[in-house]
Amino acid sequence: MEKLDVDKGIIYYTDNRLNEPIFSVVQRQLLKSGLPIVSASLAPINFGRNIVLPGNPGYTSMIRQIVTALEASEADYVFFCEHDVLYHPSHFAFVPANDDVYYYNMNNWRWAYPGNKLIRYDGLTSLSQLCVYRQLALNHFRHRWQKMGEVGLEKFQTKDPHFARLWGYEPGRRPVGNGGLLKETSDTWSSPFPNVDIRHQTTFSLRKVSRKDFAHQPTGWTETTLDNIPGWDVQSVLA
Repeated sequence: MEKLDVDKGIIYYTDNRLNEPIFSVVQRQLLKSGLPIVSASLAPINFGRNIVLPGNPGYTSMIRQIVTALEASEADYVFFCEHDVLYHPSHFAFVPANDDVYYYNMNNWRWAYPGNKLIRYDGLTSLSQLCVYRQLALNHFRHRWQKMGEVGLEKFQTKDPHFARLWGYEPGRRPVGNGGLLKETSDTWSSPFPNVDIRHQTTFSLRKVSRKDFAHQPTGWTETTLDNIPGWDVQSVLA
């Protein structure tokens, strides 16, 4: 059955370390969605309903920000939005079909910033492309935060924490029998036009924009340039 009058919103989280013009341009692009925004940051920003959680940049701060933003949002369904991804307005037209499934937009490119190369490959799934029933996500990230405390928050201070990698960064993607935290499922969709994930030098996760960055080579590897991204004039957006 088609869902009518669906209540959607955005949660946005940032470590406040991103340089201009990306920091401001991504926010301006998100405002085009017309959706209510709850932002969680490590220092005050003038963007949506802003909640400041002082701390050091890293995985523990990011999870605290996600939980806080999910708690503060009043939307039924939320899009997870990060400070270094250019989101096309078509991304926000999506509506989840089920409230117990995590949905990831697969139409996205990684930009090897500040160069001209963008890449994509089969199965490229990112938390920044998630749309989900808010309460489902809130339950998951509260549980994740609890498990992190049990393991010891000091073990999540590295660039790619072992337990975060073991559990999987994206809810619903890692089966419990293979290290996943909860018995959850995920599905995918593709927006009419792609999002552009800007892989700069201070990205939270590893940049992974070259084949040599992968221990196991991904299939479907594709490279393109900025002037070939449908629905975008990236250089003008960043101007």
